[in-house]
Amino acid sequence: MKTFSTMLDLGTVAPDFSLKDTVSGKMISLASQPEIRATLVMFICNHCPYVKLVNHELAKLAHDYLSKRINIFAINSNDYVRYPDDSPEKMKQLAKDESFPFPYLIDESQNIARAYHAVCTPDFFLFDNKLRLIYRGQLDDARPGNGIAVTGSSMRAALESVLHNQPVSVEQKPSMGCNIKWRAD
Repeated sequence: MKTFSTMLDLGTVAPDFSLKDTVSGKMISLASQPEIRATLVMFICNHCPYVKLVNHELAKLAHDYLSKRINIFAINSNDYVRYPDDSPEKMKQLAKDESFPFPYLIDESQNIARAYHAVCTPDFFLFDNKLRLIYRGQLDDARPGNGIAVTGSSMRAALESVLHNQPVSVEQKPSMGCNIKWRAD
């Protein structure tokens, strides 16, 4: 089902998390580090066509910005019992296949998705060095079947603003994708 992001209020402080990285097996926490310029939290999954379309760009974007002191985390909150393509094992394989240089975390309780008000995949949240929300919304205008090239232009513009100590434009378009697959319980 096509779902738009909720557009959490700018200035919201990033909810903390400690989640398992499906690649390394380690617990990864969100931490404010003084040397970090910004933190990008992405809610993605394995099976959504909207995410599949942008996976290569997510890896490219991370390769371009991790060295510039941008923290990047990907989180999968889908119910992988009902959607086995989103299992931790398949997440690990996807991360390797796509050469993700960022941790791909599993939110088994789905509490982190709820804390971020994430509702779709992909859903993007960019926080400043004090973990205050400065951008939420789309990666770019590309959608499956619309013929627009995946460039990451919206997110890249926000990241460049951070790197150049410029305010991020408040004109932000919501992300669109598959709804998060919530557990029935």
